[in-house]
Amino acid sequence: MTVSTPSAAEIREALAEVADPEIPAISIVDLGIVREVAVEGRRIRVELLPTFVGCPALDVIRDAVRERLGRLAPGCSAEVEFTFVEPWTTERITPAGREALRASGLGPPVPADDLGLIDLQAPLPCPYCGSRRTVLENAFGPTACRSIRYCTSCRQPFEQLKTV
Repeated sequence: MTVSTPSAAEIREALAEVADPEIPAISIVDLGIVREVAVEGRRIRVELLPTFVGCPALDVIRDAVRERLGRLAPGCSAEVEFTFVEPWTTERITPAGREALRASGLGPPVPADDLGLIDLQAPLPCPYCGSRRTVLENAFGPTACRSIRYCTSCRQPFEQLKTV
C-alpha cells in the first residue's frame, strides 16, 4: 500500500484546523502566520511568522502543527520553523479571521490605513454592539498583542487586538 504525500493546498487546509492557543476562535491560517508550505518528496516544510518577538505560544503552535501534520501525513517528516524573513502584521488576518475574532468578543484590529498613525485612543468598534463609543481602559491586555477597551453604549469590556 502506497501512502501519498499531501499537496501544499491539503496541508494548508489541515492547518486551518489548528487554533491559535491564545485566541482559540481563530486558526493559524486565518491569523496569517502560515507563511509558506513546501512539499519535497516525503518531507513537509512549514514556515510560520511569529506575531510578536518572544510570543510565549510559539512552542505550543509548533507542537500543534507537527501533531496535525502527523495525522494528515503519517510517514512524512514535518519541519516546522518560525522565521523573521518578513514581519507579521495584522493585515495578514483574513476576513474570516476578523469575523471570528469579532464573533468571539475580541475586537479585530483596524486596518492600518484607517488609522493613519497608530492611535491607541482612537474609538474602535465594539465587537458586541458595533458602537464606536469605546474607550481605552488599559493599553496592556493579557498578552502583548491585546489591549483592554470598554464600550460606553453596551457597557461591555472587551479585548482589542492591536494593529501592527
